[in-house]
Amino acid sequence: MSTDKNTNSSTNEKDWKTELNDEEYYVCREAGTERPFTGVLLDEQRDGLYVCKCCEAPLFPSDTKFDAGCGWPSFYKQLDDGNVDYREDLTHGMRRVEIFCKQCGSHLGHVFPDGPAPTGQRYCVNSLSMTFIGEDNAKVRG
Repeated sequence: MSTDKNTNSSTNEKDWKTELNDEEYYVCREAGTERPFTGVLLDEQRDGLYVCKCCEAPLFPSDTKFDAGCGWPSFYKQLDDGNVDYREDLTHGMRRVEIFCKQCGSHLGHVFPDGPAPTGQRYCVNSLSMTFIGEDNAKVRG
């Protein structure tokens, strides 16, 4: 599978506003959340790779996706190359762990300690923050 964009993103916020639609910008650059059960990638079942929508850094293999019933695509493990990074999120009166793209800083979602074996993790990711690349290299933007 190809990820043809440079993952060392130097795009500034003005450029992001032209590259992303308003909803994508809100989720990816302002740490927003799409409404549950509305994401294009929620029901994607094909084999492939989920990459960052903003820089195409590889994030999650399809074989780690599972139905958590929460309304967002969920994965129990990121790719071993570690393009997902973490920071504490204390917004909305909660204590959570935000996940974001290590390459471009795009907000992805949150990770929770209630996932299945073997990791016990649930990476809860906004469809709008990812692109799916199938084994045939066909792309589906979330």
